[in-house]
Amino acid sequence: MKKRAIALLLSLVLLGSLGLSAFAVGEGDKRVTIGADLNADEIAAVYKIFGVDRGQVKELVVTNADERAYLEGLVSDAAIGTRAISCTYLEVLGPGNNITVKTENISYCTASMYISALATAGITDAKVIVAAPFEVSGTAALTGIYKAYEVITGEQLDETAKEVSSQELAVTADLAQDIGDADSVEIVNQLKLILDETVKMSDDELRQQIIDIAANYDVTLTDAQINQLMSLVRSLEKLDTSALLEKVRAVQDSLKKFLSLSEKASGFTESVRQFFQQVGETAQNVWNYIVSIFKK
Repeated sequence: MKKRAIALLLSLVLLGSLGLSAFAVGEGDKRVTIGADLNADEIAAVYKIFGVDRGQVKELVVTNADERAYLEGLVSDAAIGTRAISCTYLEVLGPGNNITVKTENISYCTASMYISALATAGITDAKVIVAAPFEVSGTAALTGIYKAYEVITGEQLDETAKEVSSQELAVTADLAQDIGDADSVEIVNQLKLILDETVKMSDDELRQQIIDIAANYDVTLTDAQINQLMSLVRSLEKLDTSALLEKVRAVQDSLKKFLSLSEKASGFTESVRQFFQQVGETAQNVWNYIVSIFKK
C-alpha cells in the first residue's frame, strides 16, 4: 500500500512538472517601463498609447544612466541625450507565440529592428509596445524591455547579448537611413544565420561576404557601412551562436510580416510621390504652353 502511494505521488509530481514545462516563466505577466524624466501629463499620454490605465500594470522606471550602460559608444551622445524619455509595454507570451512590436512617436527605430535585436538578446515570444509622448529616436527603448523581461521572468539575460543587441539596433537603424529598413534588417539577419561560417573567415573574407550579401538586395555599401557590419558580426560571434541561430529562426515569421508591411508602405509612399511628380510635370507643361501662346 505504501509503495502504491509513493508511486502515485511520484506520478503526480511528474505530471505536474510536465504541465509546468508547457508554460513560459512569467507567461501572461506584463510590465510598463517609464522614462524617469517624463512629467505627469507625458506619462498619461504614454499610458493612453499602451491602452491601459496607470496602476493596472506594474510600473518600472528607467533612467538615462540605465540607457547609457548599453548605448554609450554605440550611438552619439546627442542620440542618447541627457533624459530618459522612451517607454515600453511588455507582455511575456508562451513558446511559439512569436513577437509583435508596435511603435508610436519613434522616429529612428522600426518594429522589425526591435524584433531582430530582441532575438539577439534572447527575447522571442512577447508583445511589445515602444512609445514616447513626443518624437524620439527610440534607441534607448531596449533598456526598458530588458529590465521588464528580467523582472517578469526572474531570469537575467546574458550581459554580452544585451550589449550586442543594442549594437545591432544602432547599426541597423543607422544603415536604414541610407538603404531602407527592410534591406538593413535583412542583411543583418543573413549575416546572423551564417555566424558559424563567418567565425572562420579572415577580415578580408568577411568584407567580401558582406558585399556579396548586400548585392543580393541590390545594395552597394560604403566602406564605413561595411566596417560597421564587420564590427557587429565580430561582436555576434562572441555569443552562443547555436542558441542565437535558434532565436533568429524563431522570429523569422514575425520579421517577414513586419518587413512585408514596411515594403508595402514604402511602395505606397513611392507611388504617391510619383503621382504628384507627374501632376507637377503636367501642370508645368500646361503653364509652359500658356506662356508660349502669349509670347507669340
